[in-house]
Amino acid sequence: MQMGEGVEWGLHCCVTLGWLADEGPVPIRRLAQWFDLPQEYLKKRLQALTRAGLLASTPGVKGGFSLARAPRDITLMDVVTALEGPVEPFPCTEIRRRGVSGEGAGREFDRPCGIAAAMRRAELAWRRELAARTVADLMDHSPGSAERTRRGYRRLVG
Repeated sequence: MQMGEGVEWGLHCCVTLGWLADEGPVPIRRLAQWFDLPQEYLKKRLQALTRAGLLASTPGVKGGFSLARAPRDITLMDVVTALEGPVEPFPCTEIRRRGVSGEGAGREFDRPCGIAAAMRRAELAWRRELAARTVADLMDHSPGSAERTRRGYRRLVG
């Protein structure tokens, strides 16, 4: 499974909005300019994050986007799910039941095969890791980026 590029942009926007929390809502135009993205492309991703309750959207001249929760309360899994949906990376289709290998197997197929079980364990480990990491973790492990972002943002609005 390959996640879409929107997940990366969504996470970068969440981190940036976390750093700019004191600046108030950030207009979509500014975020699009900051990341050199088409405004409509970014808007779709931010709207999905807003529908998921991760961002807040403030309308009007002084409006824009901000985090709806504290950065420590937004997990990477929250962002992935908001932007990609409830993805199942390995949908087992029980191909072992087809053809000669499936003939006369009886109750052998009552349980998932070893392949499906291994893939499910790997998927759960992936989900647990993403659920254990937050936007605050990303912010904490980006030395110097917060101040560069604040200075750059002030140049955009100043």
